[in-house]
Amino acid sequence: MTTIGITLGDAAGIGPEIVRGALASGKLDADFSYRVIGDVTDGEPGKPTLKTAHAAFAALEESARLALTGEIAAVVTAPVSKARMHSVGFHFPGQTEFFAARCGVENFAMCLTGGALTVALVTAHIPLCEVAGALSKSEIVRVGKLLAEFLTRRLGRAPRIAVAGLNPHAGESGDLGREEIELIAPAVADLSAIRNPQSAIFAGPLSPDTVFYRAARGEFDGVLCMYHDQGLIPLKLHAFDEGVNVTLGLPFPRTSPDHGTAFEIAGKNIARSDSMITAINLAAELVKKNLGPTA
Repeated sequence: MTTIGITLGDAAGIGPEIVRGALASGKLDADFSYRVIGDVTDGEPGKPTLKTAHAAFAALEESARLALTGEIAAVVTAPVSKARMHSVGFHFPGQTEFFAARCGVENFAMCLTGGALTVALVTAHIPLCEVAGALSKSEIVRVGKLLAEFLTRRLGRAPRIAVAGLNPHAGESGDLGREEIELIAPAVADLSAIRNPQSAIFAGPLSPDTVFYRAARGEFDGVLCMYHDQGLIPLKLHAFDEGVNVTLGLPFPRTSPDHGTAFEIAGKNIARSDSMITAINLAAELVKKNLGPTA
């Protein structure tokens, strides 16, 4: 039976609780077996330590090894504390970048899906003040292609993808910024020029204050976002308890719940497992659809 690996995250957070809840829920795909990766021996709920950070880091290393050797078909990761991980030698902005590095992949992207929304991020874990300088036509095209391939293979048809502007009202014809004119519109033109029977249909740059409403109502299958919170705020508002993070571009599916460690409620048995259940089932879906490699 094909196995999916599940890391426990930081043992002082809600990771162990939501993993237990998911495994006991009866809602997971019965075509798979599930292997828990991680150690909770030194973890006390709500009290993160260097030991719990070390254990979380070790679980990530083990999950990457198992996936790359084919012992597990996908990885689902519970939440970690990035700040504490950084203090124990985790030199990555997040788990997304960790898995890309371990897989030797440079063409990767952060994607989140939940409810009627799927978003991919051109820039992710960088300060907001650096976003405009980090944008380029080539990066927008690169992530747009990853999102298009992911949605095409998942939906089995040509997806409709909206490209969000960076500035209010998508720049208001240059009055509120020129990134739309100089970077985003040329990238959309390049993406739209790609032609094959299942080519994605791109539209944009569109005003960020309306594009997610339009996508949630079914006009678009995905939204290409310029920065982290542009995509995550609407996604979490729309589907907080079922949002899932997906790393595009890896040689195996990697998903995670779209929430943090929640140290403040750990051990109180009030954490919901919904997002973990959805993350595990999405990993199973991607394995079945052979959606590991997206590059």
